[in-house]
Amino acid sequence: MDVVSGSSGSASVHFSSASDNWATPQDFFDKCSAEFGPFDLDACAGADNHKCARYFSLAENGLAQTWSGKVWMNPPYGRTIGDWMRKAYESAQAGALVVCLVPARTDTAWWHDYAAKGAVRFIRGRLKFGGHKNSAPFPSAIVIFSAQNV
Repeated sequence: MDVVSGSSGSASVHFSSASDNWATPQDFFDKCSAEFGPFDLDACAGADNHKCARYFSLAENGLAQTWSGKVWMNPPYGRTIGDWMRKAYESAQAGALVVCLVPARTDTAWWHDYAAKGAVRFIRGRLKFGGHKNSAPFPSAIVIFSAQNV
């Protein structure tokens, strides 16, 4: 399932650079929600895969919206991920708690510019996104931005 539009794609597209959207595994979200939630907003979602009653779809452009309360963010993993991480960081500066599920790409500019400023937890093993049988071809992390750590 596409994290932004909710559309399904083939496994070959899902595990390639042809798609930058990775639907949050429900069991993983439930664990994060138990620790940090309940979440008020899913900042990057679609009608078929949102994790919160309140969510921003592609049409609503979460980058242009105000994030407040407890926010879950599983952004598109492509070239715009730095924009999403900046928004998460800035939203925490304004008082939100933002929990980000991101690829652990510690060699990237967005990681150093934003992720490294939050509380980082590396995920053991690899997640199975969107109900797929196979694990993702990359490691993941959660980055927690809160008023205490930004």
